[in-house]
Amino acid sequence: MIDTIEEINADTRVDGALFQGDMLLTREQAEDIVEDVMLNEVKRKKRQAYRDSRYPQTLWSNGVSFSFHSNATQGARRVFRKAVKIWEDNTCINFREDDHATDKIVVFNGPGCFSHVGRVGGPQGLSLGPKCDMVGIAVHEAGHALGFFHTQSRHDRDDFITLIPQNFRSGWLSQFVKQSVHTNHNYNLTYDYGSIMHYGPLSVSGNGQPVMVPRDMDYMQTLGSRTQLSFYEKLMMNLHYKCLDKCASGASAKCKNGGFPHPRDCSKCICPSGYGGNLCDERPRGCGKILTATTSYQTLEDRVGEEGARYPSDELMMCNYWIQGPPGSKIEVILDRYQTGVSSEGCNFAGVEIKTGSDKRRTGYRFCSPLNTGTTLVSTHNIVPIITFSRVFPVESALRYRIGMLKQTPLISEVILQPLFTTRSVAVSNDGLFDNETDETSIQSAEKSTPQPAASSRPGC
Repeated sequence: MIDTIEEINADTRVDGALFQGDMLLTREQAEDIVEDVMLNEVKRKKRQAYRDSRYPQTLWSNGVSFSFHSNATQGARRVFRKAVKIWEDNTCINFREDDHATDKIVVFNGPGCFSHVGRVGGPQGLSLGPKCDMVGIAVHEAGHALGFFHTQSRHDRDDFITLIPQNFRSGWLSQFVKQSVHTNHNYNLTYDYGSIMHYGPLSVSGNGQPVMVPRDMDYMQTLGSRTQLSFYEKLMMNLHYKCLDKCASGASAKCKNGGFPHPRDCSKCICPSGYGGNLCDERPRGCGKILTATTSYQTLEDRVGEEGARYPSDELMMCNYWIQGPPGSKIEVILDRYQTGVSSEGCNFAGVEIKTGSDKRRTGYRFCSPLNTGTTLVSTHNIVPIITFSRVFPVESALRYRIGMLKQTPLISEVILQPLFTTRSVAVSNDGLFDNETDETSIQSAEKSTPQPAASSRPGC
């Protein structure tokens, strides 16, 4: 079984010493958040990336140095190096392993998975403890260290998700405080359910029922993704670190379908999922093909994954399809079949992503449960990218498609919540477990050889 960050930190009881389950705050950050809660709601704006009174000092303006504490496991070292490579490949931010740097991230084997938010000055700890040695978790925690809060704490989150207070674990509802102008900035980018910084619907549940549900219920299994960075996260981090300034000249690539020039090569584009080529106007290379829709149903059958796999891979195996109709047409897609055994929050083992929405940059609808069978989607464009993926054994799915009619999205009140996340049958190996009595003292003990520039504090809100 693979646990989420929230479950890992709850098991070690370290979550009670952290903000929103996995963030270490300096005293100044905690005081800012408490002050924000007291502000009049009308003064709040839409925010996600950390910008307080110290910005831009909270940025890693000269690149990010990191090192490993002597107690860091080999698994943690491996996944953290892969995580920073993912951020580096999609931004202008440079990372370097440097034991002697003054300002740096120190990865250590603490009682859970957690990090500071932004650069705080001096050595700052990032814990990848037992069960945290997964690339998606490391990417999430590195996202905090670069300056990201959780997506579900955005000011505008109530326009996209609904909280269900009675389902929260005791003491957790107050942790879902929304951010404001003083601590966050979302650069006018919309909410993305597929964000790697978003918690899953069962993340801090006290009764096994969802603590949050999306306004668009077809996004239910998309919440809690730890598979890859969403396109909007790539764009937001590039804006946060002013990477796009590197491609301000007229010679930069004229990207299609919502892409933007790559700050490391302005002649090429960083593309939304499902789009590829130098200008984002092609189907991504590799497995998959272009399919032509007609007024009659046709079937797309797919099988993706590693033969004989016993453990989840760090890498995704992926196929990209385009279902294409005549200009001006809309495409109807029905999920006819999905294999059992891989269902999870965020579809983190395997899944199928269907991009029928009007915003090509936004993560599509992800499905990974047989209970999703029969789901019908209708596009707003004449091209529908279909992405199948797996990091485990081969997974089979089947979809029907045709030129179709518009459908009405169901309201939350009209949907009976199904137990979509009950199957977790993929085995993993871990280096060991921490005692369940671990608390805030454990953090201090684990970090005592990693000096901190300011005392961590949890806001009393």
